[in-house]
Amino acid sequence: MPFTLRGDDVCQLTPPTPISDPYWVAFSASAAELIHLELGATGLPKDPDWLELLAGNQLNVGELTFSNPIATAYSGHQFGSWAGQLGDGRAILLGDINQLEVQLKGAGKTHYSRMGDGRAVLRSSIREFLCSEAMHALGIPTSRALSVVGSKQRVIREKVETVAVCSRIAPSFIRVGHFEHFASLQNTVRLKELADLLMSEFYPECLTKKDPYLNLFKEISARNAKLVAQWQSVGFCHGVLNSDNISILGLTIDYGPFGFLDQFEIDHICNHSDHGGRYAYHRQPQIMHWNMACLASAMLPLLELEHSTEESQALLRIALEEFPVVYAKEWQQIFRSKLGLQLEQDGDIELIERLLQAMHDSKVDFTTFFRQLSNIQKDSRPSDIAQRDEFLNRESIDQWFADYLHRLQTEVLSDGARKGMMDQINPKYILRNHLAQVAIEKAQQDDFSEIEQLQLILSKPFDEQEAFEDYAKPPPVDMQRIEVSCSS
Repeated sequence: MPFTLRGDDVCQLTPPTPISDPYWVAFSASAAELIHLELGATGLPKDPDWLELLAGNQLNVGELTFSNPIATAYSGHQFGSWAGQLGDGRAILLGDINQLEVQLKGAGKTHYSRMGDGRAVLRSSIREFLCSEAMHALGIPTSRALSVVGSKQRVIREKVETVAVCSRIAPSFIRVGHFEHFASLQNTVRLKELADLLMSEFYPECLTKKDPYLNLFKEISARNAKLVAQWQSVGFCHGVLNSDNISILGLTIDYGPFGFLDQFEIDHICNHSDHGGRYAYHRQPQIMHWNMACLASAMLPLLELEHSTEESQALLRIALEEFPVVYAKEWQQIFRSKLGLQLEQDGDIELIERLLQAMHDSKVDFTTFFRQLSNIQKDSRPSDIAQRDEFLNRESIDQWFADYLHRLQTEVLSDGARKGMMDQINPKYILRNHLAQVAIEKAQQDDFSEIEQLQLILSKPFDEQEAFEDYAKPPPVDMQRIEVSCSS
């Protein structure tokens, strides 16, 4: 959906700023299918003008012309504090193709760049490209990445780096911050226009209900509750869950200092700029709930169109209380499946929580442990299970395995059928930081083969892929603590 709310209070006409001598760094044929982009034998666009378009150097290719590229204003809370007006500081929305918005990230200054240069660097663009496509393959709602276009043009971050432009695709990039923006301006007319537009395009079922705006809030909240449960299930840490980074469609957007857990630490912080650990792994559900409270506050004027202030506040408060219920139900269902449990029984949640605590205490690799769990047979003995050696407290984990094996006896699935189910929810391959770092370092030497290799492997995260066993291994000791920050 093109962002049809026009006006200086939300949109600024923003042509991209060209980069010099652009070249392909990465391209997703899978994402290209979404916009019916015709590819050649090399897997790249057949029309070479697509390179110039996705670099931000021109606005047309063939019969396609983007005549009104824009950057949008939004506001929001950053690290828990009201930051006021923000906006697309380095993202430019070209327009839509096949009902999908196409956005360039890093294509130059916008009206909302503040002190920034509007550029993205090769390092961060590769990370966003790989993770967007990896998350899609994991079945987690996300914006998609179409391409990365590089240039030898330089910018200064922590050090001198080269620029890149990442093209992103989503049904819409509207975020909580857009609602907060109009609410902060006390512009109920525009707030209503935004909500009505959103319902007509994405939440039509809300239009038929008694309180459409209340139901819109409930739907947005439920989507994001389920999203964060999915993140937790694969050990994904977003890194910067500011309200302006939260999709109104429940998509994973704005990949920055993200990271997947290697050694399981319940309080893992992936963003070294997050000194207080606000966005640590175990706090993500709580913070998403907090962001939904920000959305509820922003949507309050819409409910006040039909209810008193007191009634509106009460309705939103009750609706907000549904978030942890939806989250818990989704989380519990996913983690039962990760353990191969189809039936819902008392004691399951305690079993899961005991395991996670033991994994935390012993810093067990999150992805590898759950993947290998499917190899356990119902008639195994705890002392025969190789994974027990990964735990410091052998007596405690033996008791857990004994309880788990007892629980498996109550399931009807055979060992083979259970393994098949578990291997389709516990990925073997994730975008570990050290894998991304290797690809980045090679790309900085103009070798993009590792990006393509990772892209291929991560497109089938649940398959065995015996030729790529090394990509499933935890990082070597010297690469366990790769730091990422907001500039990543």
